Amino acid sequence: MHDTLTRPQIAPHIAIAARNVTLSLGEAGHQTQILKGIDLEIPLGQSVALLGPSGSGKSSLMAILSGLERASSGEVRVGGVDFGPMDEDGLARARRGRIGIVLQAFHLLPTMTALENVAVPLELAGIADPFGTAQRELEAVGLGHRVTHYPSQLSGGEQQRVAIARAMAPGPEIIFADEPTGNLDGATGEAIIDLLFSRQRASGATLLIITHDPSLATHCDRVIEMRDGLIVADRAGGAGA
Repeated sequence: MHDTLTRPQIAPHIAIAARNVTLSLGEAGHQTQILKGIDLEIPLGQSVALLGPSGSGKSSLMAILSGLERASSGEVRVGGVDFGPMDEDGLARARRGRIGIVLQAFHLLPTMTALENVAVPLELAGIADPFGTAQRELEAVGLGHRVTHYPSQLSGGEQQRVAIARAMAPGPEIIFADEPTGNLDGATGEAIIDLLFSRQRASGATLLIITHDPSLATHCDRVIEMRDGLIVADRAGGAGA
């Protein structure tokens, strides 16, 4: 009871909260500290760019905040849910419908069409009218004419559009995107970023985008920089300036 009374409370308008989060990998006595005590709050609906060089810990932080990795210590609350006491099944349930994830490598199933790649996860989650929802989301990302095509029949940019549609289709409160343009050429990457932010604004979702590209700051409300497992800067981005 005393701990509940003395622990600082997280305001209801905060979508993502991390307090003194650490991550260490390796065996006891030979551990590498990846995150060294991260404190972070992101309000509902805010778009945030997390910048930093390779090895800075930004992707590890995203993995913890999205429930794909467990913190070694500290507190993580996402969408009002405390990730601390949850096992892997609990984290999977917490992500379902609440969190959308877009990755650099697309991760589309090669034996499924674009429509099936978006609809089947909705169907498994028990969402009503999964194929109708998937059709509408693919139309929203400009792929209404490609729904019957398989990933091998789509360009890299089209595959990432399918991945964005899959992430957005359940209507998640929070979107995580890890280097979403990393496998795309410059012009295609810019189009994907424009699409990702337009879908985020349309839905009102919170967006945390992991990148090494400072130009993304012009799209974001806020820019956070990481070095060596620590947050070293936190400032307004181009959209929030």
